[in-house]
Amino acid sequence: MRQFQMMGRLVKLVIYIVCLSIIGLVGYAYVGPFFGVDFSSPQKEIRQPVVLNAD
Repeated sequence: MRQFQMMGRLVKLVIYIVCLSIIGLVGYAYVGPFFGVDFSSPQKEIRQPVVLNAD
C-alpha cells in the first residue's frame, strides 16, 4: 500500500512540473519580445528551377 502512495505522489509531482513548464514556455513566448528576443523566422526568397517531364 505504501508503494502506491509513493507512486501517486511521484505522478502528481511529474504532472505539476509538466504544467509549470508549459505555463513558463507560454509566458516566455509572450514576454520574450519585450526583452529583445526575436522569434520570427528569417525571410529569404528562394528560387529553384523545376523540370517537368510531361511525356
